[in-house]
Formats: sequence, structure tokens, C-alpha cells
Amino acid sequence: MTFNQLRYFCMAARCHSITQAAKALFVTQPTISIAIRDLEKEFAVSLFTYTKNRLELTKEGEEFYKKASYILQYAEEMQMQFSDEARFKPTVRLGIPPMLGSVFFPELMDGFHEEYPDIFLELSEFGSVRASNMVLDEQLDVGLVNMEMYDIDKFSHLVLADEQLLFCVCEGHELAGEKEISIQQLDGQPLILFNHDSVQNRMLTQQFHAMGIKPRIIMHCSQIMTTLKFVRQGKCGCFFFSSMLDQIPELIGIPVTPSINMKIGLIWKKGKYISAHTESFIRYCRKVYTNT
Repeated sequence: MTFNQLRYFCMAARCHSITQAAKALFVTQPTISIAIRDLEKEFAVSLFTYTKNRLELTKEGEEFYKKASYILQYAEEMQMQFSDEARFKPTVRLGIPPMLGSVFFPELMDGFHEEYPDIFLELSEFGSVRASNMVLDEQLDVGLVNMEMYDIDKFSHLVLADEQLLFCVCEGHELAGEKEISIQQLDGQPLILFNHDSVQNRMLTQQFHAMGIKPRIIMHCSQIMTTLKFVRQGKCGCFFFSSMLDQIPELIGIPVTPSINMKIGLIWKKGKYISAHTESFIRYCRKVYTNT
């Protein structure tokens, strides 16, 4: 067994394809195939089931993948610690949706950097759905996401906050004087939703469909500032977390009945080796938001 064989095997498992694994690693397809064959021969296991267009791990292959991933990541950390690369800051790759970024950052980033000045946070802005898929594909180390996902059990996770969604408008909107509204009152209302990779968007769309409500969706957007530009005109509304309103005083937040509550938290891949610096970030978030 060699590190290269493990790398080739793990990439084929993530890509579900020898062809795509070869492209990603800039090697030939036979190189990947031979590495997998040699591993199967050495350990007397069958690692994949082969279909026409897709590779799938066997039960033994899944266990082998967990241990191979651990070995590769541990070796990478060891190399970083005891080589010239140790001069560079370790990095935690974090995916975060736009709306959650406005709630949790920059305070979280500033506090973490103060306590762990040698660890760099590399932030990428994605909706919760895409961020969670990138965590599974190991393109991100952790995701700060809306945890109302149907597949949350695929991840190790830490709940950080409970949030309520409010229907938000500006003064001059026809619903601005309401103390609360029902979902039915949004029928035909001009509305801005976040992009389709947003869990919030999916939940709202499901509720509208279940109740036969058809708001007039004028835009799917990922940028808060763009959303605010339209809402400030007083002709449409949007949904924001209640904790955001302290930062946007011109918005009027109206509770919806039945209320829409969501849990926000960190996710990371279940069964995957977690680096020391990623553990430090998770531990810091646990201390700041849960006091446990």
C-alpha cells in the first residue's frame, strides 16, 4: 500500500468515476484502475461495485475509505508540522450562506482570530444546500448552515442558535402596520426569495405550495444588499432572521403565523478525520454560542 494508491482510491470514491478521478489528479485512467486493483488484491476486499456510468463503494469500501481518508489527512498534517510549510498558517475552509454571514460575522471571525491568531479562516459564500454538499465532497472543512435539511444526519453537527424568520418590509408597504400576518396574506404579494440552494427558500416554497399560496416572486437573490435595495422601495417584502433587524433599523419585521423557526449550526463530515485547527474552530464556536 502506498500513499498514491490511497489518493487515487479516495478520489475515485469521491468522483464516483475513474475517468473523473484521473482528470482531477492529472494521471491516466489505467493508473487509477491499477491502484484500485492492487489495493483490492493486497487486502482481499472488493472496494467498488461497477455500473455503466458510476462507481459505488461496497460496505467494505466505505470502511476502507474512512481509514484511507484519515491516513492521508494525518500524513498531510504531519508534513505541514515538520516541514518548511509550517511557516504558513493552517487553514479552515468554511462555507457560509449570505444571510448567516450577516448574523454571525464579522464578530465570530474577529473573536476566533484573537484567540487563535495562527489559524486562517478561508470563507466561501454558498447557500446551505451547496455548502453541505461541498462538506460531503471534502471541498470545505465545515459549513455554517440552516440545519433544517432533510439529510442533516449525514453530518456531525453543533447547534449554535435558534432563529425565527420574519416577513420584512419598509415603511409605506401595505402590510407595514400589521402586528403579525398569516401565510395566506402573502398570496399574490411581491416577494424576494433567496437562491434555490437556500434551505430557507425550500422551506418557504414548500409551505406556499402546501397551502395553495402563490406569492409573486420577483427575484431569487443571494445578496442581502440587492434584496434591501428592492425592499426599501416599499413595494415588496422578503424574509430575514429576527436577529438581523438590529443591524437594519429601517426594516419592519412582522411575525408570521404559524411561526417559522430554524436551527443554525456548524456541520462537518461524519466519520472524517478532523484536523487540529478545524477542531479548534469547532471548540471555539461551542464555547461562544453554547457555553458547553
